[in-house]
Amino acid sequence: ALADPRIHPEIHAVAPTNSTFMRVANGNQAIESQVTGATATYADIKNLKVERGRFFNAAEESSQQRVVVLSSLAAHDLFKNADPLGQSIRINNEPFTVVGILKKSSGDDSEAYFRPIYTPLEVAQNRLINTPRYRGDFVVSEITIQVTDRDLISYAESQVEQTLRLRHDLNVNDKNDFHILNQARLLEIAGNIANMMTALLGSIGTVSLLVGGIGIMNIMLVSVTERTSEIGLRKALGAQDSDILLQFLIEALVLCALGSLIGIILSYSVSALLNGIPDFPFDIILEYWSLLLALAVGLFSGFVFGLYPAIRATRLDPIDALRYE
Repeated sequence: ALADPRIHPEIHAVAPTNSTFMRVANGNQAIESQVTGATATYADIKNLKVERGRFFNAAEESSQQRVVVLSSLAAHDLFKNADPLGQSIRINNEPFTVVGILKKSSGDDSEAYFRPIYTPLEVAQNRLINTPRYRGDFVVSEITIQVTDRDLISYAESQVEQTLRLRHDLNVNDKNDFHILNQARLLEIAGNIANMMTALLGSIGTVSLLVGGIGIMNIMLVSVTERTSEIGLRKALGAQDSDILLQFLIEALVLCALGSLIGIILSYSVSALLNGIPDFPFDIILEYWSLLLALAVGLFSGFVFGLYPAIRATRLDPIDALRYE
């Protein structure tokens, strides 16, 4: 009913699925993977990108061909550096042919845990998953729905709820025996959480800059005190206040620039190390502008917190400074 455009014109595509964890093996290599029975439309609805090969098609689905599409991590675990395409794996001791490898999803940390593998829905229901029936049809664990227009999400949600309640013979006072997750609402919640994390990390960064800046200022003040005689001698030889100011400001800027460069090098090294781990759940991407921003913030901190020690150095009296020991 949900896939009937006469009943639900607001729905563009529907993809029912059944999933369970199973042992998947290729010779001596074996993993526990989330095996999902899906329709051929599932890849488009979920925006799955195929890196090599292809996703199974409607013909293979209708003829119940034992074909599978592997996630990148599942393919790596089962075949290491060998080419999986056209090779056979065993799921629950049933042979399946690999027809495609999915591209690793950036930022998707679930792939590292689930190691997802996809096969035609009816194959999974008939051969792999002990699926109950309702009114003669297999029960599905999840239905992914794509609407024709983003503005129709709320309307489609209410229409789907109404159809499922009728399908499940629920009375007016009965609670839903299913859950509907609105992707737009989930994205909104995820965006709010991301904004909160950004604000939190920004606050931590601000406090860290403040503490580091105070440390720089204290170091420069100690330097001014230890070099009082040097400052007095320079002034006695004709150095202007601007020369003394520039000298200590440059020292503060160089100190902060070195710290920023060390931080940038460490960031690059750690990100490259983590990205090189096959099972690492997401890719770390460092934009050039963020690295330049880090350097600029470091230099700005050096200027702000080095200004007071530099001004203090210019205010030293040459005669008193020369007497200082």
